[in-house]
Formats: sequence, structure tokens, C-alpha cells
Amino acid sequence: MKKAYVTIAAAAISVAILLGATFASFHLTQRPSADNENGALLPDEDGGTLPPAPEPEAPDEKPLPPQEPETDVPVVTIPKDQYVRSKVNGLNIRSAPSTSASSLGYIDKGDMVLLKGKEGNWYETVYKNKPAYVSAGSSYTELFELETSPDSRVEAVIGEGYNLLGFPYVYGATRLHNGNGKFLSGFDKTKYDCSSLMQYMFYYGAGVNLELTTRTQVSQGTHVPRSELSRGDLIFFTNSTRYNKTGVERIGHVALYLGGNYILHTATDYAVIEEISAQRWSYYIETRRMI
Repeated sequence: MKKAYVTIAAAAISVAILLGATFASFHLTQRPSADNENGALLPDEDGGTLPPAPEPEAPDEKPLPPQEPETDVPVVTIPKDQYVRSKVNGLNIRSAPSTSASSLGYIDKGDMVLLKGKEGNWYETVYKNKPAYVSAGSSYTELFELETSPDSRVEAVIGEGYNLLGFPYVYGATRLHNGNGKFLSGFDKTKYDCSSLMQYMFYYGAGVNLELTTRTQVSQGTHVPRSELSRGDLIFFTNSTRYNKTGVERIGHVALYLGGNYILHTATDYAVIEEISAQRWSYYIETRRMI
């Protein structure tokens, strides 16, 4: 009986040893290798080989949204008129590109005429409704620009004024029409005062009938604050002889605004493009827009 128990115990010990060896072998074959970075088969401790560790699955990549094609921002070019500005007093306006050509008139320092082209050392312009020329020498003239209006009617009015530059000022000159478009006899297209010049320009440039004098023209169109002054507007001023009067009787002059503090008008001498002086601004009364 005792012998039988010993036999059974020995058998149990053998089974335990066998199970432990089997478990150890299984554990060693499943241990990952820390050197398995390149996917090669590595030797195991019992001389076998281990398969490489599986690569982790890459996460699903979402496609990038389509990119909007780049577009160039359009460059807006604002049209401009070019002018020839005198750097001296008494600059001759000549009938041909030569110092021997006859003089059609003159402009003073700061005054301007329209630039139409260049011929040699001469700028081409228009003066007294004729082709004319001024020196292009840098000692005498320089070029200047002003933005034009988007309204073609405004530019047409100004274009009429360019042709009349140089014609003499005549106080009380006969008007083109009676204020309602009926032509007046005795009108002379070479003689203007300030209001008759504006009347002619607006009639032929835009078909607008202006009244006969500055004191009636100021009631036409719409009022514009000085801060909103724009090319083509009419500016009304007083003068030294009317300064102390009241109401519309104070008004004694009108000019067309070109921009950049320049006006086209006629006053005491001839039709001209010139800057508004501080003295004239002190006479300012109102701005009216006719178009």
C-alpha cells in the first residue's frame, strides 16, 4: 500500500515537471523581440525563428478639400487727363512748334493747358479753338494729371472749355441763348464773361440750358457741400465789389471745378485753367451740380 502511494506521487511530480517545461517553451516562443524594428526574422532562444511583429495599420486618411485656383485681383485704372503746367510767367502759346511762329497768347506760372501730344521739343495743345504749341523745355513747363469723371457728359462739357481757353474776358458778353435754348443774335464765340462761358460749355457739352447770369445760375442744379466737391461742379464766389451785399446779390463769379484745386473759368483777362487761390476761397459761397 505504501509503495503504491510513492508510485502515484512520483508520477504526479513527473507530470508537473512536464507541464512546467511545456509552459516555459510556450512563453518563450511568444515573447516579442525589442530589436524587431526592420521586420527581419530573429533567432529565438531555442534556435528557432520568430516572425516579425505585425505593422500597425495606418489610420484612414481623409482626402484634402479641393483648393480654389488663385485668381489675379483686377487692377482698376482710373482715366486721367494730362496737362502742361507753366513754370514761368508769360509762357507763349504758339501757332506752330517753333520760336519763330506767331504767339496766340500766354499763360502764367501755375496755369495749365491740355496735353494732346508732343512734337520734338514742343507740347501740342489747343488754344482759342486752334492747334497750338508750348515749349517742352524743363525750365518752362512740366506735366500734370487730373482724374477724369466717370460721367462722359461731364468730360464733354470740360472738352468744350478746353477749346475756349485763351479767348478774352468781356464783361456782359452776349450769351449763346436766352436761358431756354433760344439762340440770341449778336453772340460772338470768341468773347465770354464767366457765366456766358459756363452757359456755352454746358449747352454744347451736355445739352443743359443754364440761365443768363451767376445770380440766376446759382438756383439751378443741386446743392453740393464743399466737402463733396467733384469734377464738373460749378463753384460760385463773391468778389470785392459784392462782398458786403446780401443774398444772391453777393454772387459775382462762377467757375467749373476740374479737381486737384484747379478750375476752368474766365475772369478779367482770358479763359484759363488755374489753381484756386486762398483769396478766391475766402470768397466762396456755394457749389452746384448741373449734371
